[in-house]
Amino acid sequence: MDYRNDAKLFKALSDENRLQILAQLNNEEKCACVLLEKLAISQPTLSHHMRILAEARLVECRKEGKWMYYSLRRGAGEEMAGLLAAYLAGRDDGYT
Repeated sequence: MDYRNDAKLFKALSDENRLQILAQLNNEEKCACVLLEKLAISQPTLSHHMRILAEARLVECRKEGKWMYYSLRRGAGEEMAGLLAAYLAGRDDGYT
């Protein structure tokens, strides 16, 4: 297991704003402006959260004109569920 990358992924999920962002994306691409309407954060703060989610490979982003669009990365949920299951099942030598 790659503990450093795993920790990055779990850390990305440990913030309530990022969880709200993931819930808003709900398998649908959205513009940053739409995400901001539902969150009590500034645009720079949204960019910070989106960078963390993108680095954790949970979301994908694309630029169209002056707007950024975000979507859940295909397969990210299944990968996350598998990773968590592996830790909870104690499949690594450090957890048996």
